[in-house]
Amino acid sequence: MNRFLALLLLAFVSFNGQILGQQKILKEAIERAEREGFSGVVLVAEDGKILLEDAMGMRTYENRALLHKDDIFELASLSKQFTAMMIMMCKEKGLLSFDDQLSKYIETPYPGISIRNLLTHTSGLPDYQAIMDEHWDKSKVAGNPDILEYLREYAPVKSFDPGDKYEYSNTGYVLLASVVEKVTGEDFVDLMREWIFRPLGMKNTDIRSLEEKATVKDFAAGHLKDENGNYVNANTFHSSDYTVWLGNRKGPGRVSSNAEDLYKWDQALYTEKLVSKETMEEAYTAFKLNDGTRSYYGFGWEIKPQSPFGKMVMHTGSNPGYSTIIVRFLEEKKTIIILNNNAHPDMMRLVEAATLSLGKW
Repeated sequence: MNRFLALLLLAFVSFNGQILGQQKILKEAIERAEREGFSGVVLVAEDGKILLEDAMGMRTYENRALLHKDDIFELASLSKQFTAMMIMMCKEKGLLSFDDQLSKYIETPYPGISIRNLLTHTSGLPDYQAIMDEHWDKSKVAGNPDILEYLREYAPVKSFDPGDKYEYSNTGYVLLASVVEKVTGEDFVDLMREWIFRPLGMKNTDIRSLEEKATVKDFAAGHLKDENGNYVNANTFHSSDYTVWLGNRKGPGRVSSNAEDLYKWDQALYTEKLVSKETMEEAYTAFKLNDGTRSYYGFGWEIKPQSPFGKMVMHTGSNPGYSTIIVRFLEEKKTIIILNNNAHPDMMRLVEAATLSLGKW
């Protein structure tokens, strides 16, 4: 993700002289993306006002159903910011501390890991999916207890000592969801609905099972190209199988939502509806590694201290057929949300154009 941040800044500098044509740049980028087959929703907003929201492409290619602005997408790793918020809310309720040891709540073969390490991807934990892929009976559906059991049983070697470096870890966010369940005694999915989705009016947002997603008529399916170059449902590919046999995991992904609900989420983070401003500021603070350098990842957010519009936080997500991103320029309250359901390469070009467009409306 750091490479993306560098490219974004370079694009802004390169086009900075085109102030009067910035809205035109975004319009032309959207038109080009649509011509080249991009399927998804683009939302650009500033200071509480949606400036542009556009949909293009197909909800499903099989029956040629057109995509609409309020269609629901799998968010993939964008889900991590919600998991981090659940931990933050537990902290404010006095149920845990960010610097508590994981071992206080969850037994693992990996000592010395704090909740903060899990939040910031500095734990050194091994990849749970590789262990499950090697040993799990894929005729069954695995959840967090199964993942924890296999981590204990097989104890794959950790990547590094906690705090030594940053390494993106889905395992860490599985453990965070399990910590929430441990300290609350409640199911993580039910609690996320109760604490976040319902209070913020995010009526289209949920953690859905495969069966539940099948009943949502406006769910945008993820698509990949087959050997003939045609878009087909990503679930037909062997590489997508893990979404089924790891279908009960909680924490690193599985939230599904639409652009306007994500904008409600974005706006709520400027308030104290969920947690205090002090706690949110901690979420936007880069982790200091053991050698004193910064990792530039906070609690569910990648952080860029300087951008074209001041401090920026963002996150991307990727699932079979899906690419998602939310970019938030905190000081000027500018927001870019793009949800894509055919893994199209124009995604980042649209983000760059949207960033340029925010310079002048």
